[in-house]
Amino acid sequence: MTTWSVYLSGEIHTDWRERIIDGTEKLGLPVTFSAPVTDHDASDDCGAFILGHEDNKFWYDNKGAKVNAIRTRTLIEKADIVVVRFGDKYKQWNAAFDAGYAAALGKSLIVMHDPSLTHPLKEVDGAALAVTETSEQVVSVLRYVIKGELDR
Repeated sequence: MTTWSVYLSGEIHTDWRERIIDGTEKLGLPVTFSAPVTDHDASDDCGAFILGHEDNKFWYDNKGAKVNAIRTRTLIEKADIVVVRFGDKYKQWNAAFDAGYAAALGKSLIVMHDPSLTHPLKEVDGAALAVTETSEQVVSVLRYVIKGELDR
């Protein structure tokens, strides 16, 4: 059986990734997962820490974004499926960028968000092959596309 590669992008303040990973493990689905660095401070500081401090916040963030992009681009390009979660607490511009990048590469895109974000994310939802609200729905989509089985 083929092992599927799933990239989990987006919101980092809840346990949605762990719930997807646990759900697929319980079902015995042949899936490997990857994700961006979810340590917020490390993600923000990596560029300046590794390449040298910047006093100007623009260049400080620019270095970090580029170092993070090495990981993000590589893992999205290798993924069979990209799942992007939008939380309601913060505006995740990086998640929207990841969704657009995945769509531009022709990746199978699953988007997850609360119904209250349907209007602001209409273009992202339009590019997705599935729009979900919960981690459990993502697991059900993965079960169906990998095994052809429904949760009845």
